[in-house]
Amino acid sequence: MNKFLLALPMLMLGFAAEARDTQLSQVSKYAGQEKQTIKALSPDDIAELKRGGGWGLAKAAELNGVPGPAHLLEMKDEIPLDEAQVSAFVEIFDRMKAQAIQQGERFIALERELENHFRNRTITDANLRASLDAIAEARKELRYIHLATHLKTLEILSEDQIEKYDALRGYSNPNPCADIPEGHNAEMWRKHNGCK
Repeated sequence: MNKFLLALPMLMLGFAAEARDTQLSQVSKYAGQEKQTIKALSPDDIAELKRGGGWGLAKAAELNGVPGPAHLLEMKDEIPLDEAQVSAFVEIFDRMKAQAIQQGERFIALERELENHFRNRTITDANLRASLDAIAEARKELRYIHLATHLKTLEILSEDQIEKYDALRGYSNPNPCADIPEGHNAEMWRKHNGCK
């Protein structure tokens, strides 16, 4: 029998496997996201923005010893904070949240507008550039709101309180992924600390 004919089934299996692997490797990591209302924002992103959440925008402050008021209030007894500090942080947080919700809504609306231009095929170079500029400005303002709020806490806290905060948040913890402080949501803790 011809050697080629003997090898043909093996060749065919190899081609089929390669075709399958090529097809699988072409599936985008974005597959499934085409059903999102706004492709650039997940439903979780939108919920976080609508509630005035931090959305990771204040990491430069948070991870460099400049606490935010929300977590300070959550840990007021452990730090500890006095009544005047608690009152000040409540006021700072409430003001920040109102501004962040308003700016988050603006950011979402601008992303939706860009989304609609692409969906409706009305996108042009000019409106693309204008949309991106407006989105960048809205994101910058949103980040400013969060970071500026963190700055205000430094005027109210002592260095000892900041050290205690960092320890409670796990920033001075040599193994934050394994040692989750009591009272913290394990999933959120791992997410915020970059744990796998």
